[in-house]
Amino acid sequence: MATLIDSLSDKPRHPEKQKRADSPVLRKPEWIRVKAPVSKGYAETRKIVHSKNLHTVCEEAACPNIGECWDKKHATMMIMGDTCTRACAFCNIKTGLPAALNVDEPENVAKAVAEMGLNHVVITSVDRDDLEDGGAEHFAKVVRAIRAAAPGTTIEILTPDFLRKTGAAEIVIDSKPDVFNHNLETVPRLYLSIRPGARYYHSMRLLEKVKERDPQMFTKSGIMVGLGESREEVMQVMDDMRSAGVDFITIGQYLQPTRKHAPIDRFVTPDEFKSYEITARAKGFLMVSSSPLTRSSHHAGEDFAKLQAARAAKTR
Repeated sequence: MATLIDSLSDKPRHPEKQKRADSPVLRKPEWIRVKAPVSKGYAETRKIVHSKNLHTVCEEAACPNIGECWDKKHATMMIMGDTCTRACAFCNIKTGLPAALNVDEPENVAKAVAEMGLNHVVITSVDRDDLEDGGAEHFAKVVRAIRAAAPGTTIEILTPDFLRKTGAAEIVIDSKPDVFNHNLETVPRLYLSIRPGARYYHSMRLLEKVKERDPQMFTKSGIMVGLGESREEVMQVMDDMRSAGVDFITIGQYLQPTRKHAPIDRFVTPDEFKSYEITARAKGFLMVSSSPLTRSSHHAGEDFAKLQAARAAKTR
């Protein structure tokens, strides 16, 4: 398996993982394999993104759905640079000390959204623990710029946790995105090994805070499975999310980016994902996406329309 750890660059992509022993890579089952992106639509989306000097989580996190999404001109913009201050064991985004914020980025993102004619856009970011507000005001500027350039586009944000950044979450919530997404990623027991820079209950409180400040804003969160969690632990995360008022849960298979990343414990079967979906719907989520290839922003536009319809049906 090719690894981005062993590059010829003087600056390794994941310096904190250099001394880790290689972990075994499991062979992917048939249900998890995808074709390499080669379509005309993919090439056009790539050209637009790169011409505006933008980063996408699709590329940086090596998303398996990039071919399908970019063919439809669906790209998840990643703001505040390509370097994260965290060192999560599952993530393929580069880690280190980030560069200064690009003041032109909000306008560049907005222009790209308008040029692609997006009905729905997802904006995410790296963690920026180096910034006083964690990048909250920059997030808000991006939302406002998109509103001005593409007023018909609905906006979904996938934010960091803003840990120890007093008032940051409120800045982002008050920018009025249509969907506020923050991923829990895994069950509480695995946080120390999988998401060591984060705190499970802080992340849960962030999601709860969104609903307290704006009850009409849709909230969304997701977890990966196949990291060693039990079914009972996944059920508890679902209950915690519902207690925080989360509307939409995503559940997908963890895929190991390199041999230096956290190993896959197992590949969860499609039948198990279906069982999770049935259980989550029974617990009261308005929307559930649960499949091996589910990712936070996969089919986000279509899912947002379903989310709106589900709320409307519930309030009749």
